[in-house]
Amino acid sequence: MNIIEYKDVTFRYEGEDENHVLPLTIDGVTLNIEKGSFVAVLGRNGSGKSTFAKLANAIHLPESGQVLVEGLDTKEEKNTDLIRRKVGMVFQNPDNQIVATIVEDDVAFGPENLGVAPDEIRRRVDDSLKAVGMYDFRLAEPHKLSGGQKQRVAIAGILAMQTDCIVLDEPTAMLDPIGRREVLSTVLRLNRERGITVLLITHFMDEAAQAQRVIVLEKGKVLMDGTPRGVFAQPQALRRCGLDVPQATGLAKALADSGIKIKTDVLNEEECIEAILAARKE
Repeated sequence: MNIIEYKDVTFRYEGEDENHVLPLTIDGVTLNIEKGSFVAVLGRNGSGKSTFAKLANAIHLPESGQVLVEGLDTKEEKNTDLIRRKVGMVFQNPDNQIVATIVEDDVAFGPENLGVAPDEIRRRVDDSLKAVGMYDFRLAEPHKLSGGQKQRVAIAGILAMQTDCIVLDEPTAMLDPIGRREVLSTVLRLNRERGITVLLITHFMDEAAQAQRVIVLEKGKVLMDGTPRGVFAQPQALRRCGLDVPQATGLAKALADSGIKIKTDVLNEEECIEAILAARKE
């Protein structure tokens, strides 16, 4: 079952005046996002990946074609509120998403605006904070948290809305390695344990390697779409559009190029170590 469907979608931003027409940012994209899946979207700056994300919950509307969320057309204004309850967005800068001075109040903000009963809000806030490992910080002041902790609070706020899908637009771009690990492990756990659909926009290859599916955008078009192992097995194609492969994949490939007989379709450190050990035994 698909939760999001892109049907021959195009989108362009408005120029400075009516005589200045900008090129298409999204150019004829047709694909589906399956419910419960974890999909990573890659692309260089200007490839259209953030626009692609914002089309998923009606922040942007297609110039032509359709974006459907569980069958609801994003172009129909009557559907907007329901679509945004189904698909929540987490953005790059966590400070731009904090609206309250206490963590639990921030998480409660969305359900309160939906008119959810106080007892149910309390249950949702506690459950969401526990799900992202931030329950012990429920009475903390958000500005005193680390970047990774703030992003986890932002994710908790989306969970409290009981969304079916979380779209994350480069959520770790401004974080240190510890914060990146915190956020990604949280997202992975929510996908695997709760079946929440995850659409992750990222420029970190190691993050994309942990997804079930990788989509590569170039000039608004889908250049590649497949499993991480399949996509990262094409390093030359990736480099032509300004991308690379995960570090472990790159190391294995470099060893193979130096004459060592080693498996090169590795995605992470563990697989790379296993491949090196196996090569040593030969």
